[in-house]
Amino acid sequence: MTSQMRRSALSIPDNIAEGYGRKTTPEYLRSLYIAYGSTCLFEIQMLLSGDMDYLDTESISGLLRDIRDVERMMKALIKSLENKHLNS
Repeated sequence: MTSQMRRSALSIPDNIAEGYGRKTTPEYLRSLYIAYGSTCLFEIQMLLSGDMDYLDTESISGLLRDIRDVERMMKALIKSLENKHLNS
């Protein structure tokens, strides 16, 4: 579980950086969607860790709050880029 969570967490910034580096809006958006999927995966892994008593409720609450902030920011960025791309 720890290994899976690390991979999920690391793939978020990795995909954002890779997409940004490709220099086209469609490729950046594709990478952002992949990164967003990784945030969802990480979120479910945290919840499962709590169900299996690997993490305490207080730790999970803080981590979930943080990951949901990241999800919210990524959704806003995706929406902004989609609007920009459609209007150009």
